[in-house]
Amino acid sequence: MKRTSVFLAAVFAAILGSALAGGEGWSSDFDAAKKQAAEGKKSMLIDFTGSDWCGWCIKLNKEVFVHDEFKTGVKDKFVLVELDYPRDKSKLTEATIAQNEELKDKYEIRGFPTILLADEEGKPFARTGYQAGGPEAYVAHLDELLAIRAKRDAAFAEADKAQGVEKAKSLVAALKSMELEDGLVANFYGDKIEAIKAADPNDESGYVKGVEEKQKFAKFQDDLNELGGKRDFDGALKLADETLASGQFQGDSQQQIMVFKGMIQMQRGKTEEAIKALDEAMAYAPESGLSKQIESLKGRFAQMSERKAAAEKAAAEKAAAEKEAAEKEAAEKDAATDKEG
Repeated sequence: MKRTSVFLAAVFAAILGSALAGGEGWSSDFDAAKKQAAEGKKSMLIDFTGSDWCGWCIKLNKEVFVHDEFKTGVKDKFVLVELDYPRDKSKLTEATIAQNEELKDKYEIRGFPTILLADEEGKPFARTGYQAGGPEAYVAHLDELLAIRAKRDAAFAEADKAQGVEKAKSLVAALKSMELEDGLVANFYGDKIEAIKAADPNDESGYVKGVEEKQKFAKFQDDLNELGGKRDFDGALKLADETLASGQFQGDSQQQIMVFKGMIQMQRGKTEEAIKALDEAMAYAPESGLSKQIESLKGRFAQMSERKAAAEKAAAEKAAAEKEAAEKEAAEKDAATDKEG
């Protein structure tokens, strides 16, 4: 009985494996993949995909992942993991669906395809996606990203030998070398952030202050989005004003909040106030990349206002014409009635 169960489990796993978009060599079991990576001293290539609806995912799979040149090029370097989010959920077990949803949140996946390279513990060190050029070019691209892990690990090793601010700077350099989003760093490298705080209590590197400000800004954006989702534009405007008045954000962050304020004012139908907010936003950081986009945004606001005014004028003229026609018709009826009388 036991041998039969083992055999059936193996057959079932083989069937599931063949159903993966990437075909043979890919795993959908994340924990098993981590174990395999640890045993083989490899990194993990994690493909977040929508196999039956995402055009770029399908294109990446057809152009790269199913080819022998790709499989040969990565077999000694990576354990391949496919985390699928198909529209046809019958392709996956309930356990796999639950696993994939949890990992999508943990790795802060915002679009598909997203390719993450991670170490055997699942800690990401690089992010990519679709790349044109076929399997061999993609393998070369992955080799370049794999070098980021070596750089990260060398910086961590250097930090282990250092003390105080120098230790903190080595850790900061390691974290920055990966060019990961702040959320990913917070989710997977919290221990390193705590080590930076301990080694540099006065925050001479400025890293901790930057991380904390970004976390606060993310919280502000979440609150603003929640109010926007409820179409509570008055509440959103109040939140933006209170946040600006608090003085907790400077420079680019302050500028972004003022741009948000301009957008809120447009939603409230206050074009002049919206354009004024954008002008103030430019004054916060005139040389920033965002400032270069604000002028075009002002132009769009003006166009929206003009279209709205034209629509309101047309509606008023139509209403006046309909009223005039109705009054004329009523007068003609009255005249006819008087004539009959």
